[in-house]
Amino acid sequence: MLDYFTLKIIWWALVGVLLIGFAIMDGHDMGVGTLLPFVGRNDMERRVVINTVGPHWDGNQVWFITAGGALFAAWPVVYATAFSGFYWAMILVLWALFFRPVGFDYRSKIHNATWRSTWDWGLFVGGAVPPLVFGIAFGNLLQGVPFHFNDLLVSTYTGSFWQLLNPFALLTGVVSSAMITLQGGAYLAHRTEGVIQARAIKGGVGAAIVLVCSFIVAGIWLQWIDGYRITSVVDTAGLPDILSKSVVREAGAWMANYGHYPLLWLLPALGLSGAAGAALLLMVRRTLSAFIASSFSVIGVISTAGVSMFPFVMPSSTMPAASLTVWDSVSSHLSLAIMFWATLIFMPLILIYTSWAYRVMRGKVTAAQIKANEHSAY
Repeated sequence: MLDYFTLKIIWWALVGVLLIGFAIMDGHDMGVGTLLPFVGRNDMERRVVINTVGPHWDGNQVWFITAGGALFAAWPVVYATAFSGFYWAMILVLWALFFRPVGFDYRSKIHNATWRSTWDWGLFVGGAVPPLVFGIAFGNLLQGVPFHFNDLLVSTYTGSFWQLLNPFALLTGVVSSAMITLQGGAYLAHRTEGVIQARAIKGGVGAAIVLVCSFIVAGIWLQWIDGYRITSVVDTAGLPDILSKSVVREAGAWMANYGHYPLLWLLPALGLSGAAGAALLLMVRRTLSAFIASSFSVIGVISTAGVSMFPFVMPSSTMPAASLTVWDSVSSHLSLAIMFWATLIFMPLILIYTSWAYRVMRGKVTAAQIKANEHSAY
């Protein structure tokens, strides 16, 4: 059996992999939904756009569900504290996501322009709101979340929903939205042709420019934000003890890991170069390569946030010593071990059936296909 320290690191990495998988796979679905009202100018064009992701979107939701389940199982204290503090934000995400299954299934059932237009905007909300909220949540994590624990380790959140909408968090929300829109634009350009593809390329390139600019600004801004640093000795292989450490806040603390491990600078470089490369590849219509480059950008952006905060997972702005870290917010050794071996079995299965589904349903989606399958197409 792997030792406790190793499992803590593995599960920190695995949660990151699941978040990246969610952003790449379900992210391109959401990006397509975000672009839907703008790249489809009439009913048939919008049906083409919807059918590029229609066969896959619900399967891609597995990444979202698995990420939430892994967070609950591996970091139960983080799960409980986050869903308490970000309750209204999570409710907003869930309500936005409600539009997706209903919109996909019912949008084309009735031949009525108002009906279809309403569900088109519903799919837009379901695609645009979650990435924005998730980005805002990450921005608040980097600034610290106002919560504390009592002696019984009952957490109390002292902030409000509106406090989440601060300038830096809104900026990271823009980063997240642009990242997902680029992912959707690259995928849509690969699955369509003609005017729809041209509009998808234009949208993807625009999103790439916004992503590069906002990511750079967020990185510069982060140097002046008070980060967190552990000042006491922590038993990284010991049992979780949230309140036993000492933590200080200081400007530039989130940049410390890059000073200790300079190779980590490759991650933000990957985020920027992937986005820039995706834009250039879209402009020359190398759409599959653009999607791959965009996916690497997702890896770079999300990994940058993760390694900047490490070992912190959810810092507390009102009680820094109560900040949740990789070392003290995890499940038991046995739980992490069982989930690790289960992941080794089921993760490859998810990758295999997902790859098979995309291979079977590959190729361009055209208006002729929609007309030929009027009753089965979305």
